[in-house]
Amino acid sequence: MKRRDFIQKAITASALPILINGFPVQALADNPIVNFLGKSGVEDRVLVLIQLNGGNDGLNTVIPIDQYSKLVLARQNILIQQNKVLALTGNTVTGLHPSLSEVRGLYDNGMVNIVQSVGYPNPNFSHFRATDIWNTGSESDVVEETGWLGRYLDTKFTNFPTNYPNVNFPDPPSIQIGASISPVIQGKNVSLGMSITDPTSFYQFITGTVDTAASTPAGHELTYVRLVAQQTQQYSGTIKAAADKATNVSTLYPTAGLNSLADQLKIVARLIAGGLKTQVYMVNLGGFDTHSAQTDATLTETGSHANLMQKISQAVNAFQDDLKKLAVEDRVLGMTFSEFGRRIKSNSSLGTDHGAAAPLFIFGKKVKPGITGFNPIIPASVTVNDNVPMQIDFRAVYASILKYWFKVSDAELSPLLLNKTFPLLNIIADGSSNTVEIESAKIGVLENFPNPVIDQTTIRFTCSGGYVKIRLFDNIGREVLTIAEDNFSKGTHEVIMQADSLRNGTYYYQVQQGASQLMKTMIIAK
Repeated sequence: MKRRDFIQKAITASALPILINGFPVQALADNPIVNFLGKSGVEDRVLVLIQLNGGNDGLNTVIPIDQYSKLVLARQNILIQQNKVLALTGNTVTGLHPSLSEVRGLYDNGMVNIVQSVGYPNPNFSHFRATDIWNTGSESDVVEETGWLGRYLDTKFTNFPTNYPNVNFPDPPSIQIGASISPVIQGKNVSLGMSITDPTSFYQFITGTVDTAASTPAGHELTYVRLVAQQTQQYSGTIKAAADKATNVSTLYPTAGLNSLADQLKIVARLIAGGLKTQVYMVNLGGFDTHSAQTDATLTETGSHANLMQKISQAVNAFQDDLKKLAVEDRVLGMTFSEFGRRIKSNSSLGTDHGAAAPLFIFGKKVKPGITGFNPIIPASVTVNDNVPMQIDFRAVYASILKYWFKVSDAELSPLLLNKTFPLLNIIADGSSNTVEIESAKIGVLENFPNPVIDQTTIRFTCSGGYVKIRLFDNIGREVLTIAEDNFSKGTHEVIMQADSLRNGTYYYQVQQGASQLMKTMIIAK
């Protein structure tokens, strides 16, 4: 066999990564969300996921102003000066990092929901394992081999990738801009993802040109490989057609190459406006593992974390401006997430170590604006092990987006979340059919006495009636006890908690009814 014949057969039998504007792009396999949309009449809706790789410091991103005096004791060397914190309209207790000025503008215009203290019980502090938990939707002590979307694909799309794309699904249902396909679409036997190949830049892709190599035998073959890879790409026709139909019109994007997140979102906006029926886009921004030099020594509002905040703020703002001017903003919902947050206490290297819960942003024209949850509680005396405890399980965010944005039925939703049920959050303004139900579930008047606790304590709370769960978390963020889990009538109730088996220290107890919850500090001192 001639070498060129061998190369051609190898190329056409394999999947190669796309490069658009220098970014690898992955066309993910047929996605359950597409089928949800096809059934429900919301096939034009798009979800854009922004992964912040490394573990974002939530306490310097969304700053609890009402806890500021305690933060001074815990992280004085990196804490943003209070007069530099960006105030939010209608909110005097919560502010944003000063580099998030554009995000603050979006929030004030009703296009951002800040979801506080998102995590999961018993957090894992490994980047790889924590990312895996977010991708699979698993419990922290259970290793799942499949992604939460891949499990659904296995039941609906056997024999993939045979016969895809087809007449009914000509476009890639999900596109990832990055070097690898997310495990979120890993099926039981194979990854339900397909790499698609592109030239080395977006403009080469839409014009049909490729980079030439050196004028040598190997160089000629490399040029040929690039050409064959482009020609054999299954989805290249539909992507090119979408790219040809639209042009980015926002002038707010930073200069190409200066903000990688903005460069990625610019591509996403163009493909959405061009009519591509892809429903899910994944982009990412790295650099959040800030163990040292998170801030500058003298000006804490500057430094590596500030630069990352600025990239997020500028990129999301330009993206939203582009979507509006391209008349597609009603179709798009965005979400940021990171595998974990950082510890409450900073270290001596002007950094923070791996932590537990952290806030995330939901953004878009159809978001329910405001803040979901409340400011994290900062202990008066913080140790190096103290973490922000989870208020909201990340799977509750997933469930809410799937149900209210993509209109997934309860029966379809359950298997995606490993047959577990999570509270639904009022984060989508468009399509939240049970908004009244969500808002009617209320928890209030939370206290425990005595506090500090010696052997037992009584927790008093009020609820609007219904299923209530009371849990206890330690200072690391681990769930150590389910205190009560039952249906309670409307009114005031008292529950007794035994502390015999618990060690001395600071704990957090959480009372939750639906999406409504309160959390307070409990001291055990025997």
